[in-house]
Amino acid sequence: MAFQLKNIAPQKKKTTSFDIDTILKKEISFGNSFSNKKKESFYTELYVLLNAGMTLKDALLLNAEEQKKEKDKNLINALVTDLINGKNLSDSIKNQKEFSAYEYHSLRIGEQTGTLQKVAKELGVFYKRKNEQRRIIISALSYPIVVLFTAFLAILFMLQFVVPMFADIFKQNKVELPWITKKIMIASNLFQEYWWFVFLCIIAIIITKQLVKKKVWYQKHTSLILLKTPLIGEFIRKVKIAQFTQAITLLTGAKVPLLNGIQLTKKMIGYFPLEVALEKVEEDILKGKSLHQSMGTHKIFDKKMISLIKVADETNQNETIFKRLTEQYNEEIEYKSKMISATIEPFIILILGAIVATILIAMYLPMFKLSTVIN
Repeated sequence: MAFQLKNIAPQKKKTTSFDIDTILKKEISFGNSFSNKKKESFYTELYVLLNAGMTLKDALLLNAEEQKKEKDKNLINALVTDLINGKNLSDSIKNQKEFSAYEYHSLRIGEQTGTLQKVAKELGVFYKRKNEQRRIIISALSYPIVVLFTAFLAILFMLQFVVPMFADIFKQNKVELPWITKKIMIASNLFQEYWWFVFLCIIAIIITKQLVKKKVWYQKHTSLILLKTPLIGEFIRKVKIAQFTQAITLLTGAKVPLLNGIQLTKKMIGYFPLEVALEKVEEDILKGKSLHQSMGTHKIFDKKMISLIKVADETNQNETIFKRLTEQYNEEIEYKSKMISATIEPFIILILGAIVATILIAMYLPMFKLSTVIN
């Protein structure tokens, strides 16, 4: 059954038309009360209840009762109210900002093809993997960040209090300071005089980032910088590719045409190089090229991925191939996260240890001269 995805391109005449770009961007925005973790639980429980023979209305009511927050209960109860008034679940979800167009179209196809139960299961798996990827990233970077922050505070403490104390002692005893000690003291004096400027710069950077994070030029340059960063760039690329293959697996499993699946997922991943590549892939497919031919011209896609997609094109097994690709990328992400954590931690400790050691050496070198003067 063919599915026509409406209003993919901006419509100037109809101001009330369905703007898919706007809704897809809301999917990746922060501050959504109905988080991905809650969506994982919501769709998984919905599948279990439907599979047990419950009606959609009763399944939603039971799901609403299990919600801890009143806002979440009201959200699901609103879906039940729409069902009672004759709306489909997909139409009800479309009117709720907490849900994305990705979910709307998936559920709509499930309703049209009688596979709503399967779509609910796949959505639960999709958000489960998305949450697992987030946990993997946090696990890989949390310890190095804590170590870095702690060491940074220690260095600031030394520059603010320890170095000035030694400087006063050296000045009182008129000790000739080594070159390295002079440089450390200059850094300490600069920090004491302009610490407020450093603080304001950090605040300005945070505010500026929030203002320009949706700008094309900002997304382009930051993504390219991250992509070229050793270890981190390759890790982020695989995470985004895995999210893309997960989305395509779900949509093809729900009988969504491949072109429509690409149109739905190209904006919601939130990764500029992938978004640009998928935009060109979509154009090539409309011109008559196969998926593997169009993807083969973009470096962001792996050669092994292109080879498997070529098989999918020839055998019409898109769902199976993309599911296998998702499993492979998830395994690689888990392995790389452990490797990054194991590599970054000693590297950060080594650098910060060298900085602290430099400061200590700079302070203790004059101490030998000072002891001679006192004696």
